[in-house]
Amino acid sequence: MDAETTHTKSDWRQSLRAIGDARGFYEELGPKHTALYVENGDTLIVTFENLDHVFENSDEKMPWGFDFVEKRGWSMLGMMAHDWTWYRDEAVYEFFDRLRDEGFFDGFKRVVFYGASMGGYAAAAFSAACPGATVVVISPQATLSREDASWETRYRKAWKRDFSTRYGFAPAMTGTAEKVFLFYDPLSPLDAMHAALFRGKNVVKFKCRYFGHRIASMWTRIGVLKPIVEQSIAGTLTEPDFYKMLRGRREDTRFQREMLERLEKKGRPWLIATYCEAVLARRGGPKFRKAMRVAHKKMSG
Repeated sequence: MDAETTHTKSDWRQSLRAIGDARGFYEELGPKHTALYVENGDTLIVTFENLDHVFENSDEKMPWGFDFVEKRGWSMLGMMAHDWTWYRDEAVYEFFDRLRDEGFFDGFKRVVFYGASMGGYAAAAFSAACPGATVVVISPQATLSREDASWETRYRKAWKRDFSTRYGFAPAMTGTAEKVFLFYDPLSPLDAMHAALFRGKNVVKFKCRYFGHRIASMWTRIGVLKPIVEQSIAGTLTEPDFYKMLRGRREDTRFQREMLERLEKKGRPWLIATYCEAVLARRGGPKFRKAMRVAHKKMSG
């Protein structure tokens, strides 16, 4: 990391601290984690993400959904990790223990823990500090423990972290939640295996077939991220409404390309030709026209 980047990140942290001092609080939980609380309304959204991802990809340099939360008059506790830590850090455990013991969460009518992937794991795990919370998780991991999830071949960087201590096994931590909204792609084997470990009457699972691991980014592309998250936070999201919103994926160019790649891997010429014809009926596409020609040749040969 060069000196200019380090200086810029230092300035950014000072900016976050200034916001926290003025409107709530800002804490650095050891060298790897940061918490920014902004007080607004009686609904609290607790988000989890990678701090470097925020810095590099957010124009506002703020935690995920800050503007979204702010406009709705909600309070926000933005948790940020400065590395792919999965929030496995004693300083983070103690932070949530302290919030629980001091009754921080009791001052809100509704508390929602939100995150995706690593953030989804953390949202589920730390929701245990606030019994009765709503949990919204996208493609979450249940654990990366080699003993409990030896089948998980991703995230090698975090394999050595200890998932056996407090707030460790995420599915067990959601037992006291009012409701858990879990979104995953059942056709992504590893994500589906993690999702299968989340059980209980309070767990509602929504299947995002053919979305892969990057569900939230596809939701953003088709314009449904905000209504899905908003209805989840309100506790009003229903399966019919959800699957109706997902229909927009059929018109998305990224989704169409990825679907074609899946069909080509399966080697099903008839399905490829049929799918390409459907896409070409809506728009032009040299790649789909070529794939359709190849598929027709295979069928006639």
